[in-house]
Amino acid sequence: MEIELRFFATFREAVGTKEHSRTVADDATVGDVLEALEDEYEGLEGRLLTEDGDAIRPQLSVLKNGRNVVHMAGPATVLDEGDVVSVFPPVAGGAA
Repeated sequence: MEIELRFFATFREAVGTKEHSRTVADDATVGDVLEALEDEYEGLEGRLLTEDGDAIRPQLSVLKNGRNVVHMAGPATVLDEGDVVSVFPPVAGGAA
């Protein structure tokens, strides 16, 4: 099935594009996709999932169709045809 991936800030730089489509298995989960991205892009290696692969790194925001997957099943969130997965790196800052 086809899903859409969207990347922001430093993750966009690591992937080299803001968005692209990807074919995934019919039973794919958010965790499967994040693991594949870590394997595929050197700049994402170890930055999306915890070392054991059981959780999304706490400082990240990963959305499925605009809803944070931590409020769903986390990395076990099942994907459906046409879903949009957005990956946001940690954001910090403020006025000095």
